[in-house]
Amino acid sequence: MTYCVGLLLKAGIGLLSDTRTNAGVDNISTYRKMFTFEVPGERVIAIMAAGSLSVTQATIARLREAIDDPEATSDTSIMLAHNMLDVVTIIGNTLADVRAEVDLKLAATHQQASASMIVAGQRRGGEMRLYLIYPEGNFIAATEDTPFLQIGEHKYGKPILDRVVRPDTSLSDGQKAALLSMDSTLRSNLSVGMPLDLAVIPADRCEIGTLKRIERDDPQFRAVSDAWARTLREGFARIEL
Repeated sequence: MTYCVGLLLKAGIGLLSDTRTNAGVDNISTYRKMFTFEVPGERVIAIMAAGSLSVTQATIARLREAIDDPEATSDTSIMLAHNMLDVVTIIGNTLADVRAEVDLKLAATHQQASASMIVAGQRRGGEMRLYLIYPEGNFIAATEDTPFLQIGEHKYGKPILDRVVRPDTSLSDGQKAALLSMDSTLRSNLSVGMPLDLAVIPADRCEIGTLKRIERDDPQFRAVSDAWARTLREGFARIEL
C-alpha cells in the first residue's frame, strides 16, 4: 500500500508520499510514487500515485511518451494542455484506459487492478489546482472547505490535517502538518514506509521550490517525530477526568 497527501494553500502546494510497495510481508520494495514535470515560470505539474504498480507505472510511461511525441497536441500532452482541468482530464483518461487494459488481462484469474492519483500544479496565468483521480478516471478538486487530499492508507494521518490545515496555513506549517500526518501513518501501518518524497510548489511561481528525498535517518524528520510524540505524551498527562 502507500500514503500520499497533498495540501492546497494560499501560499502554495505541499506534497508528500512514501515509497513502500509490498506484495506480502516477505516481498517489500521501494518505488518512487511522486513524479514532477515543469517548464519553470510556465507550468508545473506533480503526480502522486497509489495502488497497482503495473497500472501506475504504465500510466506515467504513457504520459511521458505523449509529452515526447513530436505530434503532441493540447489534447494529448499534459505539457501543452490549456489549463489544469485539461491536464487532469488527460491523466484521468490515461489512467482509466490503462486500468481497463490490465483488468482485461487479469480477467482469466478473476482479479482486478486499481489505482488512484493526486495531481497538483499551476500554469502561468492560471490558478493553483489540486485533484484526486479515482480508478475510473473521474476526479474531484480540493477546495477551501477541504484544502487537502489523500490517497492510500489515509485514515491514520487524517485527524491532524482536519485539525490544523486551513487555506491560510503557511507553507512551513503545511509541510509540518504533512510530515506529522505521515509520521502517524508510519507508526500505525507497516504497509507504508520510508524513504519519503517531499515537494513544495510556491504560489504563482510555476516551478518546484523544494524537492527532497527524506531518508530514515533524516535529522529534521526525526526531530519533528520526536517532538510530536513528546508533545502528545505531555498533553495526555495534563488532561484530567
